[in-house]
Amino acid sequence: MNESEFQEIADQTIEDIQDAIDNSGADIDYDEIGGVLTLEFENGSKIIFSKQGAMNQLWMAAKSGGYHFDYNEGDRQWFCDSGENEELYKMLSRLASEQAGEEVSISAP
Repeated sequence: MNESEFQEIADQTIEDIQDAIDNSGADIDYDEIGGVLTLEFENGSKIIFSKQGAMNQLWMAAKSGGYHFDYNEGDRQWFCDSGENEELYKMLSRLASEQAGEEVSISAP
């Protein structure tokens, strides 16, 4: 994937995450500035997404650590490049639930 394809897919993913949060009904505030998406929970904890163009990755920082996601063009999904290669929305739901202290389900559009 070239740089412009990556930027287009990553930008759309950032938008999709915002829509998924709106549709989840969870009490999560978010703000996107310059391609960096910050999710903030009631307790003040945050999850931050950023695009890493040089690596063609999305990076996520959460209370539990930092994670890097690679885009699988065949599946049209982002997968964590470490551990069990967890899919982005599944991992986001799990980490958001941990940080919110309640069940949060965030699904892909």
